[in-house]
Amino acid sequence: MTAESLLTDLIVPLRPADTGEEALGVMGEFYVRHLPIVENRQLVAVISEEDILNADAMEEVGNYPLASRPPAVFPDDHLYDVMRLLVEYKLTVVPVIDREGNYLGMVSSEDLLRFFAESSTFRDPGSIVILEVGRQDYSLAEIARIVESDGAVILSSFVRSFPDSGLVEVTIKVSSQSIASTLATFERYKYTVKASFNEKQLQDTMRERYDSLMSYLNV
Repeated sequence: MTAESLLTDLIVPLRPADTGEEALGVMGEFYVRHLPIVENRQLVAVISEEDILNADAMEEVGNYPLASRPPAVFPDDHLYDVMRLLVEYKLTVVPVIDREGNYLGMVSSEDLLRFFAESSTFRDPGSIVILEVGRQDYSLAEIARIVESDGAVILSSFVRSFPDSGLVEVTIKVSSQSIASTLATFERYKYTVKASFNEKQLQDTMRERYDSLMSYLNV
């Protein structure tokens, strides 16, 4: 799960001599709002659609006032680092460079989302449980033991903390679709179950709504 695994060179980077109008054309073709600018293989900047729209589109992109230290990742950086830059800088692509600053390609937000959507974490059937627990009491090992005591495993986990709060929110996806006893065990161990989502229940609910709609249309 490194940047190198999603590296693409299908989108050609800009050259400093390219105009803003040409950059907008490339952005429109590939449905992105950012592009790297590369000179002599070196990444020199990242330009956004907003940068161009707020300036002269006929101007060469090398003359735009852009940050001299563009955000980028190395090929062996984790995909979480790519995600962090996408969010922090509100990017649609993240350039990938080697240790000498040479441009290697980019990772797009679309490719990153597709990767996670196609991973077993999202594709495998199961249930989602959202827990609330004191920060000092949080133990993923204990949560895993509770889940495994019912014959299931944790497929993924996500921890969210809140400023000025001693609580954390833990979201887990478990492999089982029958989690009633697991929820009861969590409550017995003083965990607050904020929400739970079962794929089978969701499918049943959608079926009931569909049947109700069909019945209404047949009246």
